Amino acid sequence: MKVAFKDDSFAFELVRNLGFAYYGGADIGEMMATAGEITEGDFESWFTAWDKRAKKTLARADADIAKGHTVSARESYLRASTYFRMSEFYLHGNPSDPRILESARASQQSYSKAASLMGATWEPVEVPYEGTTLPGYFYKVDESETPRPTIIFHGGYDSSVEELYYFGAAAAVRRGYNCLTFDGPGQGMPMREQGLPFRYDWEKVVTPAVDFAVARKDVDGERLALIGMSLGGYLAARAAAFEHRFKAAVFFDGVFDYGGAMKNLLPAAATQAYASGDNAGGDKIVQNVMNEVTNVRWAITQGLWSFKSPSIADFLEQTKKMSMEGVAGQIQCPCLVLEADGDLFFKGQPRQIYDALRSPKDFYAFTAEDGAENHCQSGALGFKDEVVFNWIDTVLKPTS
Repeated sequence: MKVAFKDDSFAFELVRNLGFAYYGGADIGEMMATAGEITEGDFESWFTAWDKRAKKTLARADADIAKGHTVSARESYLRASTYFRMSEFYLHGNPSDPRILESARASQQSYSKAASLMGATWEPVEVPYEGTTLPGYFYKVDESETPRPTIIFHGGYDSSVEELYYFGAAAAVRRGYNCLTFDGPGQGMPMREQGLPFRYDWEKVVTPAVDFAVARKDVDGERLALIGMSLGGYLAARAAAFEHRFKAAVFFDGVFDYGGAMKNLLPAAATQAYASGDNAGGDKIVQNVMNEVTNVRWAITQGLWSFKSPSIADFLEQTKKMSMEGVAGQIQCPCLVLEADGDLFFKGQPRQIYDALRSPKDFYAFTAEDGAENHCQSGALGFKDEVVFNWIDTVLKPTS
């Protein structure tokens, strides 16, 4: 699906965030007007246009709250948060760029202001983790302390906790589930403020989140589901293999071998060079591709930044640890694996993880016929949530 841009990466990122309009996180008119100011494949142009839109939307929100227009302010704060997050998306090729942290904090703060206007059902939380904490939100069906089935939901390679509301928490609460979202190492503010890079053993991240959730009075610890989005499809699968308190797990989209996915993104000549020990030669080939292909340029710069890798070769070596080979069979709970037939990143990977599972499992393939072919069904969130939560209902809410 291409909207406004011909460039694969820019088109996908626009659709990804356009989809948030379904739950109030974007406005189509604002986004299309902003896209019209952006030069294809130009990272600086992307930042300038979205930063301008974010600041304009934030200014309206601030003016609305000053005049007592609470609902208007709340909605504008949510959209401003989205636009600030979009603005810094392509800046990570220069980790020292101050705009990365400035824009991320502006996104976080805008979302926090909106959350404070939502009432007690949007609760900012800090999940204890290895001597520090991970930022998150706990979304509740209502203000009671009634124990409810609960979703634990995290993102992937480039996510921030603020977008997880649109990708899963909103749908969960509408259907009677509480939802805990959080950012882990390599994601959101843990990466930007604390410098915590990705780790392959994601159970060390999810288990503290489960401990945090089950300690709450409003969580039914016997009805927990785990959802992982994008690279989170691997991260959640890895966690579920070692953390067995979940009664259900959803991987959208499924990821079996991240190292293999990165290898498929690069020319064969580059992978051959790395395999022979010629890291300099491999780096040169990859750099040439990065100069020509936006998606590769973004994927590599994002990886160098979020894994804190000193070189492309080191980053690619780290991704090899992110594999479910020999691990998938340890998952015990029922699993739902999603696939998107137009996936830019993990083509073929959902079927691999599905085939490797030994627990009860289901598979759903989304296609262009329904406009749901994008990675993580971006732009078709209503349909995706229908499939996901109908399945979760059957697992966590069995009829007697």
